[in-house]
Amino acid sequence: MGRPFVIQLENRVGELAHVTHALAVRGVNIEHVSGASVGDKLCARIITDDDALTRTVLVELGLPFVVGDTLHVDVADEPGSLASITERLAAAGVNITGVLTMGRHAGLMRLALTVDDEARAREALGLPAASGVPAGPR
Repeated sequence: MGRPFVIQLENRVGELAHVTHALAVRGVNIEHVSGASVGDKLCARIITDDDALTRTVLVELGLPFVVGDTLHVDVADEPGSLASITERLAAAGVNITGVLTMGRHAGLMRLALTVDDEARAREALGLPAASGVPAGPR
């Protein structure tokens, strides 16, 4: 799976359509999209099958965006678990640019966190170095 791009758009009719069309005509497949708006801004989180071409398209469109690394973490499905993780990342100076609940099972919640520094995030959370395998419970 590609890296998540968090894109800032104007919150008006057709803005997301403009971006998705520009990616489509360049042959980029969108594998995941989510978003939310507040006031006149929309943030869309897009993961595609081609990071380099996605970056090129967004630059050509003149859109502000950040790219992060995704860290999968299983946490206890109880009050305070997300607060504990986000506080530890903040204390380590790690910026979270996206968070998504991937699912729940057997008292655990699987989170996908988009962060600006995966190595520092893993260290802050006491997780092993990246191995391509999702992290275990914390």
